[in-house]
Amino acid sequence: MRVAAIDCGTNSIRLLIADVDIPGTGTVADVVRRMTVVRLGEGVDETGEFSAEALSRCFAAVDDYAELIRRHQAEGLRFVATSASRDVSNREEFVQGVRDRLNPLFTEFTGPEVIRGSEEAGLSFAGAASVIDWDPQQKVLVVDLGGGSTEFVLGSGSSAQHAISTDMGCVRFTERHMRSDPPQETERSMTEFETLSILEDVAEVIPLHQTQTVIGVAGTVTTVTAHALKLEDYDAEAIHGAELDLDTVQQSVEDLVSARREQRAVMPFMHPGRVDVIGAGALIWGTILDYLNKVTEGRVSTAVSSEHDILDGIAISVASAQTSAAREQM
Repeated sequence: MRVAAIDCGTNSIRLLIADVDIPGTGTVADVVRRMTVVRLGEGVDETGEFSAEALSRCFAAVDDYAELIRRHQAEGLRFVATSASRDVSNREEFVQGVRDRLNPLFTEFTGPEVIRGSEEAGLSFAGAASVIDWDPQQKVLVVDLGGGSTEFVLGSGSSAQHAISTDMGCVRFTERHMRSDPPQETERSMTEFETLSILEDVAEVIPLHQTQTVIGVAGTVTTVTAHALKLEDYDAEAIHGAELDLDTVQQSVEDLVSARREQRAVMPFMHPGRVDVIGAGALIWGTILDYLNKVTEGRVSTAVSSEHDILDGIAISVASAQTSAAREQM
């Protein structure tokens, strides 16, 4: 079944058009996978609303995605909005703008779903679980490090058992703490301190000490991995499934955090929309891994990167719903 999934986050909006084999293996075969940095959450932490410029950028991307969905004849669509879209005062303007652009393709489409963090976490885990081959008995922690939020999901096999969403992300912490170029030591310390404080709260909900394998998803993690692998271009195949020891990851984090903006901008794997926020994102990722290494008493000594995440989880959910509806009509 060919379906379309859209994930609209704080920093970027992404599209996946995929053929999903729910009755068979449950595999997700990409037809189109796109990412556009629209910085929808720019300034939201301070103003509490989407700016007109951010909405304009977002709607332009949705127009492009609508054309791709039409061209590739997807049978179902799910649009999920996360983090920044949950609490803004002008959310209805965002919802209506998206509805106007996608309703002509799917008459049953009523607008984007602004989902809760717990569901976002579950979809992220389902996406990673669909493509990473691990021991079904092993405790796996999926960390989805976004622009405005970070989700932590602990589970085994394809089943998420504990999940939490936190108000921590590369855009949010750049605006809150890391405004110098390069960041000052006090700015780094504040970022690390707040990250650790949030991790302590997470540990009260999720037994992080049980983690045996950690998988990081989303652009911050894959960019840190691309730098660690010394890639001459952004190579998703090389990044996906890459398992790096923590010393290698931490060196990549340090390089990205300490680099000046013009140095980051010319890195061959760096997306232009990530140049300004990768420092905060990398520092969050490095702090998370150091914390996990300590609470597991060294058992977590590597980190796996995944190119497949919430988008894949959304696509699977669309295909599952369509398949169930078809069966009920039989």
